[in-house]
Amino acid sequence: MAEVTILGAGVAGLCVASELAGRGVALRVIDPAGGPGAQGCSWWAGGMLAPDCEGETAEEPVIRLGREAADWWAQRTAVTRAGSLVIAPARDRGELDRFARRTRGHESVDATALEPDLPSHTALHFPAEAHLDPRAALGDLLRGLAARGVAVGSAGTPRGTVIDCRGLAARDALPDLRGVRGEMLLLRSRDVALSRPVRLLHPRHPIYVVPRGDGGFMLGATQIETDATGPVTARALLELLSAAYALHPAFAEAEVIETGADARPAFADNLPRIRRHGDVIHVNGLFRHGFLLAPALARMVAELVTEGRIPEVMDEDRDQRHAARG
Repeated sequence: MAEVTILGAGVAGLCVASELAGRGVALRVIDPAGGPGAQGCSWWAGGMLAPDCEGETAEEPVIRLGREAADWWAQRTAVTRAGSLVIAPARDRGELDRFARRTRGHESVDATALEPDLPSHTALHFPAEAHLDPRAALGDLLRGLAARGVAVGSAGTPRGTVIDCRGLAARDALPDLRGVRGEMLLLRSRDVALSRPVRLLHPRHPIYVVPRGDGGFMLGATQIETDATGPVTARALLELLSAAYALHPAFAEAEVIETGADARPAFADNLPRIRRHGDVIHVNGLFRHGFLLAPALARMVAELVTEGRIPEVMDEDRDQRHAARG
């Protein structure tokens, strides 16, 4: 098979590379940064593999395709399968009822029964869900590729079939991409212990808290319609920390280890696309579902490249318009 060049070493690019390499495709990866790092939105992901929870606002394909993620990642990195917990303060009980109506796969529990450090609240437990550490997962993908002789370089001339996984940087070819800013914090607290992601529902500032081990927690995330990638704002910091304090007062004494913000690539309907223009295959628009949907998209790209199978998320209408203009 002809060589494949993958542009971008975020979660989409590395998942596609892992899937193709596992099928014996000769490939290389080019990323200006030389690999995933603090400047990319994959670095700041929460790492929740929570398709049922995402059903609150996401379309059906996100739920169905996202259910592939936990098994795919478990073959390549450490995955914790402890489910997800969704809670709401007593004054916002209506938010929990609304969340329950819009989702499936949950059971009603007392939060304290699953997370002893949390106060007694009625909660929704999604037992089939999982989570991972995104930075560790990206590192494991890189090591797996290196073991197969796949190089990740910061420069080079693309050869063969090109698979463009550059996120927002691909707007030179995909002008209908938009940025959705997310702001996140990494905290460390020895006074709080959680074994699964917890989503705290709030009419204005819903947040999630994901345990990272050794007292570490990822706290996020805002969702703002802008492609600005500057530092975290004072407003976001205040809102996120206030929500964390509402979840557990001990977070008031937590150390703030890192703050970060980046813009997620999304199309108008927040669903991902695979587009083929000549020898270039574009994989983009994962929105806030990078780690959840990248495995399914990687599988589809591999089937397209090795078998000619058309992905269900192929943007056929746009491809036809492009061909007609050509």
